[in-house]
Amino acid sequence: MDPADPPGDPAAGDPAAGDTDHPGNSTGGERHCTGQDPLLFRQALQTLWSTRELQQLREEAWRGFAALDDPLTGLLDMLEGSQAWQRKGPSLEAWVVCELHRWLQARPLPAPAQHSSRLQQLRARAVRVLARSPPSLVEPLVSIFQLQDADRSPLLTHIHQLHQEGKFKEAVVLGSRLKLQPALDVEKMCTPLLLQDRVSLVERYVAGFPDLQRRLLALLDSWCRPGFDIGVVARQHPQVTSRLERLSPRVLSRRVLSQLERLGLDPALCPNAANQQRLAALRYLCYKRFVERSMSQENWVDHVQGLVGREEWPQEMVVQLLASPGNEAVAAQCALGLSVPEEQLPATVAAELRRLELQERVARAPLEDRKGDYYQLPIAREDIHFLASWEDLARHEEALLQPGQVVGVDVEWRPSFGTGGRPQASVMQLAVEGRVFLLDLPVLSRPAGGQVSKAFSRLVSRLLSDPSITKLGYGLAGDLRSLGASCPALAHVEKRLWGGLDLLRVHRQMRVVNMPAGGMCEARGLRGLSLLVQQVLGKPLDKTQQLSNWDRRPLSEGQLVYAAADAYCLLEVHQALSREPASFSLSEDLARSLQPGCSERPGAPEPPRLQEASALPWQVPVAEREDAAPEVPARAFRVVCDNMLQGLARSLRCLGADVRVLGTNEDHRRAAEVARQEGRIILTSGLPYHKLRAQVGAGRCLWVDCSLKARQQAKAVLRHFNVRVTHADIFSRCQACNCDQYLKVSKDTMKQLVRLSSRPEGPSITGDEATQSEDIQESDSAPEEAPGGCTYDPPCRWLEAADLRAGAPATLASGTQLQLAGVPEGVLRRPGLRHFYCCSGCGKVFWEGSHLCRVTSQFSQILSSASSSWKQS
Repeated sequence: MDPADPPGDPAAGDPAAGDTDHPGNSTGGERHCTGQDPLLFRQALQTLWSTRELQQLREEAWRGFAALDDPLTGLLDMLEGSQAWQRKGPSLEAWVVCELHRWLQARPLPAPAQHSSRLQQLRARAVRVLARSPPSLVEPLVSIFQLQDADRSPLLTHIHQLHQEGKFKEAVVLGSRLKLQPALDVEKMCTPLLLQDRVSLVERYVAGFPDLQRRLLALLDSWCRPGFDIGVVARQHPQVTSRLERLSPRVLSRRVLSQLERLGLDPALCPNAANQQRLAALRYLCYKRFVERSMSQENWVDHVQGLVGREEWPQEMVVQLLASPGNEAVAAQCALGLSVPEEQLPATVAAELRRLELQERVARAPLEDRKGDYYQLPIAREDIHFLASWEDLARHEEALLQPGQVVGVDVEWRPSFGTGGRPQASVMQLAVEGRVFLLDLPVLSRPAGGQVSKAFSRLVSRLLSDPSITKLGYGLAGDLRSLGASCPALAHVEKRLWGGLDLLRVHRQMRVVNMPAGGMCEARGLRGLSLLVQQVLGKPLDKTQQLSNWDRRPLSEGQLVYAAADAYCLLEVHQALSREPASFSLSEDLARSLQPGCSERPGAPEPPRLQEASALPWQVPVAEREDAAPEVPARAFRVVCDNMLQGLARSLRCLGADVRVLGTNEDHRRAAEVARQEGRIILTSGLPYHKLRAQVGAGRCLWVDCSLKARQQAKAVLRHFNVRVTHADIFSRCQACNCDQYLKVSKDTMKQLVRLSSRPEGPSITGDEATQSEDIQESDSAPEEAPGGCTYDPPCRWLEAADLRAGAPATLASGTQLQLAGVPEGVLRRPGLRHFYCCSGCGKVFWEGSHLCRVTSQFSQILSSASSSWKQS
């Protein structure tokens, strides 16, 4: 029974509604109660609750409400005497709250005086209950006790008391439920939660209050200013377990700018975050130009000038910001590219600049000299057509809509590097046999509703919806979503696609044999479509123009040729795969799908993507392996992650992998040392990827896209290295400390340990279930069968008295202190819970909960079906 559904219409035959002789009714306007014993009332309800007789339960509840002398006091007694309603799952107490709320709506009690002592006492008790209640009970409790009309002073005092006691989450949640945010200091309330990386909870706290949202963003922006030490703030809150690695200026600036965009606010409100994103973009551009050498000088200067400007950020200031310790080489390269005078540079950067200038004079290899190394467009320049008018569309419409043909589809846009909102698509490429058409989107899609815009959207819609025309793409759905975002008339056009074939999906299922090790693919770090073209056609795409300014008109000759090649290569790859699918280990079904007219039906479920299709073009996803790697058991898979991949580390540990994480103050060189000494693979999201790979050898270092969610990263890494994960591997290793040695503790022993230890008051967020959600979970409103659950029973020995230190029952003989504060008292009373597990490395305590089934479901696609001690029932 959902709480929102009324148990019965009092005017439509409800048992508790139409009986004029009911004890709760009175013709004189007063209620005459029989004074039923609340304890007997609860016992009667408990009996019906256990038998799941809902109709009888509802009838008995409504009769009991009318018979009680004081239903409100009875409800508070029931809630204060139990904790079952505070946990996940259905409970009688939560159900009673909702039923009493409905009963009072059907027959309200006489309202007591607003300032009566009795009402004030009830409200004071209700506020304490509300602080522990799940979200589903907030509205009925507020309504039952009229808390919306209560004096705010006692409520605010109680919230401040919770905050003072270190119950920061409870204080924020209660303030939100009572709509008291404007009366509370947003910085004081939110800072402890921000230090715990509960940014989502804080954002919900200020939702609906524009002034508070701005103040929160201003606070986060102040943490992004150059030289700011977040450790100073953390030391002001010693009672908070801070997660400072998640509060770096880089991470915070991304979140701040994302919120600014979502709320439609001016980025000028948060200058520090904007500058941090500019700085990150500058570092990336320097990497592309000077390390990877995949960007031309012209494009590099164009982007840098767009980021730096000419007044706000002098060029020498850019170099100073880049010149952080260990980053002098990149700063010198930036100074060389911007022609910054040497006297304006720090001494270390100036010295590096002189070395670079000498090196440039000795050996300079223009990018143009290497054209023969790349895929060459097999059509003449005059067969590339730039369409920018209604007449252009009409002239070539027949060629584009020829039934039965194959068309390569691609979209280009100017990258904003995360500093200017979502980029707009600028050019759409359509390649047919012997010709390529480049559609000028800013001209053809505007003004919306105009003659040219209608003709353009009609042409594209007809092309994409014609099942006889095979549309080829690489990440096709993402390109079409970007097209729809730029042209409103084509919004959600990807849902109307018929006859589409995404070669990205084909690429993931390919296996290329006889590939030379350490060839051009490895040397240049090829990925994506360029890698596919190299594997199938022998030479990669030249991506020098990929990050160029696609909004510039006219487009340069290099841009025109690159855009044409990006679409036309799809036709040649498709032809090669169709001719010899066996050469690429493609299955028979996949080979059939490569034939025109046999493309997959739109809307068919796609395999999980390593990267969202709407991701920006300069973000590099984790690459899939192009060769068949030997299978590696999860517990034998050993990696070292940089400190920006904490979430990935926890996800891999959750699946049994042996993961070491660099400390906040350890640089990337330490990763290479650990990898060599301990035989680990390096997972990094930083720019020194090529340097690290050179130190540990091919196949021992992988770049991971930080913009992906941890779960996506984990799946990609496991597939890349062909790691075999079984059900037995889940939670075989502690996510907190990486230890794989557990001790099993009986419930009675755990109760005794908790009782003997000095237990701090108030709930804690440590533990298996308590860490899984920012919000207090909702309680169901009616009894129901427990859902099919998961049983966790890893092979480990029982905790014995010899494992504990004498005189210190909460401490293992090794000195590890058990984290007993993370075990809520309600869990100790949970029926059916047989035992607990404690990590012998860090003392963290675990127990069976919904997290196990949730993880199993999230990673079901990579789990092996091997038998194990882990069971589903």
